[in-house]
Amino acid sequence: KVALVGALLAVSNNACTDLTETLYDKVEEKNFYKTDEEFTAALGAAYTSLYSFMNHGTIFSINEVSTDEMIIPHRGNDWYDGGQWLRNHRHEFGKTDDPYNNAWGFCYGGISNCNRLLEQLAAADPVKAANYTSELKTLRALFYYWLLDMYGNVPVVTAFKNAETAPATQARAAVYAFVEGELTANVPKLTKIVDKSTYARVNYYVGEAILAKLYLNSGIYLGTGAPTAANLDKSLAASNEIINSAKYGLESDYASNFKFNNETSKENIFVIPYDQVNAQGFNLVQMTLHYLSQKTFNLDSQPWNGYCSLSEFYNSYEDKDSRKKSSFLVGPQFASDGITRLIDDQAEPNDPDGKPLTFTPEVNALEPNCLRQAGARVFKYQFQNGATPNMNNDMPLFRYADILLVKAEALWRKNAADLDALALVNVVRARANASPYLITDMTATKLLAERGREMFAEAVRRQDMIRFDAYAKPFQFKTTTDLACKNVFPIPQKQIDANTKLVQNDCYK
Repeated sequence: KVALVGALLAVSNNACTDLTETLYDKVEEKNFYKTDEEFTAALGAAYTSLYSFMNHGTIFSINEVSTDEMIIPHRGNDWYDGGQWLRNHRHEFGKTDDPYNNAWGFCYGGISNCNRLLEQLAAADPVKAANYTSELKTLRALFYYWLLDMYGNVPVVTAFKNAETAPATQARAAVYAFVEGELTANVPKLTKIVDKSTYARVNYYVGEAILAKLYLNSGIYLGTGAPTAANLDKSLAASNEIINSAKYGLESDYASNFKFNNETSKENIFVIPYDQVNAQGFNLVQMTLHYLSQKTFNLDSQPWNGYCSLSEFYNSYEDKDSRKKSSFLVGPQFASDGITRLIDDQAEPNDPDGKPLTFTPEVNALEPNCLRQAGARVFKYQFQNGATPNMNNDMPLFRYADILLVKAEALWRKNAADLDALALVNVVRARANASPYLITDMTATKLLAERGREMFAEAVRRQDMIRFDAYAKPFQFKTTTDLACKNVFPIPQKQIDANTKLVQNDCYK
């Protein structure tokens, strides 16, 4: 049975004065799936699974805080949270820490919704259901792509009613093969229409974007280190499908891709369409801003003073790089009138800026007494005046600039002196008013740095650092060099307790 929005009202025809009503909130499945509108409405349940992506404490958080671009420092009495965010940043991943279980649940919750809908579609009109089936299978492959990336060895479940209660772990290579097979079988069947009817839905080009990144990261997933030449060619082919379609392009203004009304961006290939009322879950405004920032943006609720960037990452931008100004909030902070200086009466006595609220890129410590004002705040997604804790900005999961850099990297990995690769990187840098790279700048270190500047706070930094062999190495506030097995997170202990067929990843046994 499929729940409908609102109730169906039935009034007796026998007496116009009889106002007794019968309320229906469901329709039998056999009476549903008759029109395209009903198919589309049903698919909504699969997409709403994405809304918690930008919640604190799940997939976005663990993929950002474990990198060199973001931390959640321990600020006195705030944000210790049992030390889980300190461990996350230092790569002391704990199998009992909730965020890894939350991300696991996020992915398998989405997969379960897809599996349920696929079974319902299979019982409906097979002709009308065909396109929707491919769309759901591609979306399900995206959830498995995230699991493949974060945990490596995971169960693959494709049934709903008759699903195994305790599915066994599959090897990472087998999960990769499943994701690749699902995509190559279903993406060609998806629509190539790019308009309002396909906005925030999986179309052909979204599928190609997943494939482009899957193949670029294939060396990590298959244990070969670098991707093979054949997989680089496949990544290039998928990237070219998007680029040569002329359906997408770079916005002239980088910041326009992340505004609260960014649904008109021609650069965003696939987004989570957040809305402060109807599609809640984008909580970054709460996660990063200082308590007093409520007065700057006339916010509905007081922020939590948590997430911030790291000085080494912030300083990797040229001062003239427009992405630096639009991605971070730094310097003296004022009330919404732009004149009244905000004063933090609880500022620590050792804060060199004193009580006037000032966001400094420098972070004095990760713990235990990070200054309340320390750290450039994540400002990439425009904070709307009067915003609630749930932002209106649509979150891009795949973006055209990313695809340009994916293509550039694939070309560079085939030939480090490839001039087309250099040109693609410089197209992205030119939009940001950054100095052009020379061919001698096309090194692993500088390519990774450029991806960081362009893709900051889009939940891809961990994946990029692993691919460039930088994730295991020391960076700011992380002093250790990791074993390779730390490139995946632990299988959550709660899941292992519930399913003894799951096998814990190395490093966490």
